[in-house]
Amino acid sequence: MPERKKILYIITKGNFGGAQRYVFDLATNMPRDKFEAVVAFGKGDTLRDKLLESDIRTIEIKSLARNINILKDALAFFEIIKIIKKERPNIVHLNSSKAGLLGALAVRTLNVYFKLTTKNYKLKTIFTGHGWAFNEDRGIFQKIVIYILHWITILLSHKTIAVSKKTADQIIRLPFIKKKIETIHNGTEAFELASQIESRNFLAPQVHEKVWIGTISELHPNKGLDYLIESFAPLVDKYSNIALVIVGGGEEESNLKKLAEELNLGERITFAGFKANAKKYLGAFDIFTLTSRTEALPYAILESGIASLPTVASWVGGIPEIITNGESGILINPEKTSELTDALDSLIAQPELRQRLGRELNKNVTQNFSIQKMVKETAELY
Repeated sequence: MPERKKILYIITKGNFGGAQRYVFDLATNMPRDKFEAVVAFGKGDTLRDKLLESDIRTIEIKSLARNINILKDALAFFEIIKIIKKERPNIVHLNSSKAGLLGALAVRTLNVYFKLTTKNYKLKTIFTGHGWAFNEDRGIFQKIVIYILHWITILLSHKTIAVSKKTADQIIRLPFIKKKIETIHNGTEAFELASQIESRNFLAPQVHEKVWIGTISELHPNKGLDYLIESFAPLVDKYSNIALVIVGGGEEESNLKKLAEELNLGERITFAGFKANAKKYLGAFDIFTLTSRTEALPYAILESGIASLPTVASWVGGIPEIITNGESGILINPEKTSELTDALDSLIAQPELRQRLGRELNKNVTQNFSIQKMVKETAELY
């Protein structure tokens, strides 16, 4: 029997956002007769706990953090070198910007060292681009610096996975990297869905309106929840039976609540807070939304597809690769809040349209965005 390949996954934070979900899915679904997975990360317990439940070994990188700190970043670089030297993986699979750059530098440094000391051992690096930080609302100088740093990370890596065609297109024109980039879409699988009654009682039992518009999202500026709230406001006078329920926590919570109060929507919008395994309760919603300013290929849309929910989403990133406008959902420019209002209006008024769009989205996600497909394509790249 051929020897198993050891894959060392490295990611900056140990919370459980989209990039961590991706690492978890790969580490736990790779065939264990062919691959041994080890996951290393910075601060955060959620990823560690979930991996340990699945019998995946984890390593903490104590100095690794998202914010730039020259001293801590240097310490993290040497921690990564120490971990790689000890683990001797076949492949280092890097995720997120900070871990990507430090990890790629560490591997290239170690390959020089191993060439001098161990003739038959050479590391390979794969970097996954879960979205590019230059798409965020930043100053032009910051964007240029970030663009260059992403380019350096891809140059140093042997292969880069883009999670959507759009993500690949945004970077592939840079010099010397075209042949390094492969597109492998994120994938999901069927999961347990609670009934509508159970879901509503769990998320927001105080809400009695019949039609729920909802989202599951980090409360972060990138997620465009301010657009959603502003677009919801014109609908409350037209429909007395609708509610907006926002599930998630984050830094923008106080600002979003203030906006809701300023628009006199305090009684019609519910902030349900962070809920573990929130996707189980997607059945609470009649309409799902994701009004992000920037995305790569969001799991939230894939999960709304598994739940067969009619979905209104931003025309950004890889979302149009999941949703065909008018056929399996509605795509809008969230900055044009009237577009979002009109899309929600049409879905509130037409239950049969909701059913059709939800059914078509489910079909597309099930057929084209499975975990099995993502794992198979990634294993072939390994």
